[in-house]
Order: sequence, then C-alpha cells, then structure tokens
Amino acid sequence: MSEEREAMEFDVLVIGAGPAGLAAAIRLKQLNPEMSVCVVEKGGEVGAHILSGAVLEPRALDELIPDWREDPPALATPAGEDRFMLLTETKAFKLPTPPQMHNEGNYIVSLGNVARWLGAKAEALGVEIYPGFAASETIIEDGVVKGVVAGVMGIVKDGSKGPDYQPGMELRATTTLFAEGCRGSLTKKLFDTFNLRAECQPQTYAIGIKELWEIPKENHKPGLIWHSAGWPLPSDTYGGSWLYMFGENLVSVGFVVGLDYPNPWLSPFEEFQRFKHHPAVAPMLAGGKRISYGARALNEGGFQSIPKLTFPGGALIGDTAGFLNVPKIKGTHLAMKSGMVAAEAIAGEGIEAYPGLLRQSWLWSELEGVRNIRPGFAKFGFWGGMVNAALDTYVFKGKAPWTMGHHHDHTQLKAAADAPRITYPKPDGVLSFDRLSSVFLSNTNHEENQPAHLVLRDPGKWLGENWERYASPESRYCPAGVYEAVGIEEGKPALVINAQNCVHCKTCDIKDPSQNIDWKTPEGGGGPNYPGGM
Repeated sequence: MSEEREAMEFDVLVIGAGPAGLAAAIRLKQLNPEMSVCVVEKGGEVGAHILSGAVLEPRALDELIPDWREDPPALATPAGEDRFMLLTETKAFKLPTPPQMHNEGNYIVSLGNVARWLGAKAEALGVEIYPGFAASETIIEDGVVKGVVAGVMGIVKDGSKGPDYQPGMELRATTTLFAEGCRGSLTKKLFDTFNLRAECQPQTYAIGIKELWEIPKENHKPGLIWHSAGWPLPSDTYGGSWLYMFGENLVSVGFVVGLDYPNPWLSPFEEFQRFKHHPAVAPMLAGGKRISYGARALNEGGFQSIPKLTFPGGALIGDTAGFLNVPKIKGTHLAMKSGMVAAEAIAGEGIEAYPGLLRQSWLWSELEGVRNIRPGFAKFGFWGGMVNAALDTYVFKGKAPWTMGHHHDHTQLKAAADAPRITYPKPDGVLSFDRLSSVFLSNTNHEENQPAHLVLRDPGKWLGENWERYASPESRYCPAGVYEAVGIEEGKPALVINAQNCVHCKTCDIKDPSQNIDWKTPEGGGGPNYPGGM
C-alpha cells in the first residue's frame, strides 16, 4: 500500500456505475447479502455520464428484478409503432422492419434514469457507491489485479501537487469487475497487460450523437420508434438515425456514424445537423426546443470482437467488453446480462467460470446469430451490406458457415487529397446548431487547473501526419470542438486542444490515424452532466 494513501478492502469492486456494473452489484447482493461490494463512478452522480438512445429490451431486467414494472425508472414508455425508413435527399421510403429491430414489449427510456434507478436499488441492498470518484490506475501486484487507485485530486497542469492535492485511495478487492463502457481508459491498458485481444478480431466502433427535444403535444406520438438509413451518408459509410418519442412530449433524436468511414472531410456532427432538415424529419421537430446534447462512442464489433474476458483478479463486463447487438440497435440487456453472469460466477465457482457460463447464456447465441451483418456493410458498402443482411437474416438465419472479420477503424482514412471535400450548410439555430452551443447543453465542465486528459503521445507527429496527410480530421470527427487547427493562414499550422470541452465520447482515442491521441481519465466529476431524460 502507498504510504500516503488510505486503503479500503472489499470482496468485489466494480469500476463504472452503468447498467452492467450495477446489475453485477445487485446480483451479487441477491446471491450473497454478506458480500461487501463497492462501485466507483467517475461521473459526478450515477447516470451523469450515461448516454444512449435508448430502447430497452427488458429481458435481463426481468431476470434481475422481476417486479420492476411496479416501480419503473422515470420516463419509461412502452414501445409503440416501429418505422424503418430509407432516405434519399428529398424522399423517405418505408421499408419492412427487420426482425431484429422489432420492439414489441420493449421500452423507450432515458438510460441515465435507468442507471440512477438501478443505483438506488443497489444501495438499498447494501452496495457502496462512490460517484465523482475516478479510477485512474489499476493496482497489479505479482501479475494479479488487486483493485484501483481512485479519487486523486489536485494534480495541476505541470504534473505537480497543487495546494488542494488529495492522494486518493486504494480500493482493493478479491475480484475487480471493469464496467467502464466503450473504450475504457483502464480497460485498454488491461488489453495490453494481459494480452486480452490476442485471439479475437479488432473492435470496430461508431460515434453516436444525441439531442433531447421537447416538442408540441400535437406532434408527439408516445412510443414511436423511427430509424433511418441512407441519406445524408455516402454509400461507403455505415450509419443511420433514430428518433424515439417518450415521456411528456420528449423526443430522443440522434445519429450514428461508423468510425471506419474513409473520407477525412466527413464530420459526423455536421451530418447529424443536416439530417434534421430532411423533409421527413423536420416536421416531427417543428415548434420544438432542443434541451440537451451529448455524444458517445459505441462498440460495433460484436461476437468476433469479444476479447478474453478474465484475467488474474478480475473480468470485463458490459460495453467495455463489446456486448452490443448492432442489427438490433440495443446493448443494455446484453451489458446487464454479462454483469449478472459474472456475479453468478463469483458467488459460485469463482470468476474463472464467467466465460463458460456466458457461452451457455442467451447473450452468446444472440450475438453469434448476427455476427456477419455489421462487417457486411464494411466489405460490400451500403447496398451490398443491405443484401448481405437480408440473406444472413432470412436465408441463413444467422447460421452462415463463415464469420466475417473487421479492420482497425483508424487505418481506413484516405488522404485528404484523394477524398471529395464536403461543404456543410451553416446552422440555422432552429433545427441545426454549432458545436459550442451544443457542448453548453451537455453541462460539460472540467477544472481548469488540472492536467489535460487529452494528450498527444508524440506532439511532433501531428503536422506531418494529421495535418499534411489528412487535413486535421480530429477537428471534424470531434463532436465537441476540442481539436482546433490554427495558424493556417500564416503558414504555421498547429493544433490547439480545448480539453475543457470534452464530452468523453472517446472518438479521438479511436479514430486518430496514427493512434497518437491518448484519452486519460480526468479528475472525478469532470465531463458532461447529462440530466434526467438523456
């Protein structure tokens, strides 16, 4: 133990208070009330950093808390009409809804509210939850994970200890479950330390950008679930939209872009803004008001990208391990199930049994059955991908005798000189907006004096690689205006990193072509603060 740090000991430590981590904590207490369980969360409160569409398939929740409908999370709205649309620039064509996307029995939710609700259930069972407590370092002793260092505060920009320095605490446990969500900062180091990705395909990702709107009551159809593919994205770029109506006149509207897109001039944020002007979309938002904004990367690799899930002293659960069903456009039920299975392993034979138990569960068969749909779009483009998805779904029924592979997203960019330049329209302030006004609505805040949590591993690489070859793609793929190329007119281009704007989407950590950007955990509580409803 460090001389200057206090330590706390637990049976199980969970890193991340999302659906996976909280489901694991609840299940542990259900199985063994005497077990000491602690959850740490970098957000200022449980749910503050949670962002998703979201439509919840309640399968795992039904198993975890069978009577949950008697006391549901706030704003949960039963799913109603499904619409799956193909967009051209001016038209919208209704397509048959693929069977994976059917939503009968599902619920439109605020995933942040679900996390807050699960947190309260966990605490009622005796789980200790520490929000605003960022885990910054994994404790590994003799090749075994023993816990984390969390709650370090007061390190200033030059790396020294400021007047308000707090050394944090060592949170130690027999078993540590990592539930950090997509591209977890500690998890990516565990991948290297324990070689967890040696026998799986590369993970592939997307960025999801979301706005919460309040619209006039006469436009609101509670339970409407609306998805689209096609325009405005080019045929070589995977993605699409969602629009969910829930609660009292609320609309969750968002856009997803696969991060294997090839054109460095493309801006996912700008594509989303112009999407809202489509003749089929604008009327649904007419007279409404945008009330919140956020963005988050998500895993799209699916079955073939699942890493080794256990290592000495711990395991990976939830989206940090890649449990998301892309064709279904859902992952919460899988994240929760993985946490529950890990808990059952710990309470039974030990965490080593977790992968085997997971393979016997419905999670495994669900992901295996859709494994070829997402990579089909990467291999064949939009139209070929649609044909492949139809064949895989209706002819092979998920049992094709092959498994397609993935590529590393950061290797897919073309040189800027070889790609068509994209000119985006200016925002009108009614349906479309700029980045900085959007970040304002995310309630993002970082202490100014702390070291930047976004750093270039080699600052000298940016000019020759990012600027001269790709024309600073980070200034376009970041949805928060963090990266800014300056000095261009003077002939002295340089990169400015506005880390205080960061909404923790992790896109830069994924898409940077030279993997030179490193996203580190900021002090606890920093980042977005998404309200109930997001």
